[in-house]
Amino acid sequence: MRQNLVYLLLSLPLVLLFAWFFLDKRNKKQTELKRQRLRTQPLPPEYLAILQNEFPLYLRLPNELQNILAGHIQVFLDEKDIVGRDGLEITDRIRVLIAAQACLLILNRPGNYYPGFRSILVYPSTYVASSTRSDGMLHITDTSTRAGESWHRGPIVLAWDHVLQGARDSRDGRNVVMHEFAHKLDEENAAMDGLPLLPTAEQYQQWSQVLNAEFKVQQQKWAEGVDDVIDSYGATSPAEFFAVVTETFFEKPHQLERHHPQLYDQFKQCYMLDPKPWSQLKK
Repeated sequence: MRQNLVYLLLSLPLVLLFAWFFLDKRNKKQTELKRQRLRTQPLPPEYLAILQNEFPLYLRLPNELQNILAGHIQVFLDEKDIVGRDGLEITDRIRVLIAAQACLLILNRPGNYYPGFRSILVYPSTYVASSTRSDGMLHITDTSTRAGESWHRGPIVLAWDHVLQGARDSRDGRNVVMHEFAHKLDEENAAMDGLPLLPTAEQYQQWSQVLNAEFKVQQQKWAEGVDDVIDSYGATSPAEFFAVVTETFFEKPHQLERHHPQLYDQFKQCYMLDPKPWSQLKK
């Protein structure tokens, strides 16, 4: 009897491990089936009208990519909670424009719809955020106005007026939704360091070589006050460099390729698409 009890206690962790593995595999299968179903459903007419009226970049996509984006939007809205702050009422307009801009980054990328967080907090306009830093025994709290931020393993925070501006103007190289969701792609490999998960193992070495070299160039330009198609904020850290170049890649692809061809090629491989032809399509 005692031997049976000891055997049972020793085998219990193994049984629990197999049970967890089975349940996890089943849950992933159910999730993917649901996603497939959502991706095949047509967008509601009111959602489509929002894209057509407020997001001109959507109209420049070829039909195939429009359909893929529509499917991603359906999944995104099913899996993410968009919550208003400071009295902002969340409408379909807000939900669809956030989803459309976020899903543009994963249009062709295999992935899991920004895992690791669920909530997106939206303020009516720029908001005040505080941060605390230590200086010896002192704890200093700083405040700043922000248009967006991405908390590591936590929610994304956005200012609605900047979300709307980013959707309406897809050629100025500034898009707060793309910027903050690029941070979420960056942290999928556990660290927010400017190195996202890449499509192939072979790309990592070349990515590191090109990105490190380009980042140093941007730091030098920033120090000398030299303008570049890449916003100078990208020179503040490798993580911000990746997020800022992402904005530039999608909104100023021709300029980015002309001034930084190797960098453009790396981002083209990372996102598995080429935005340049979109500007040549009918609006």
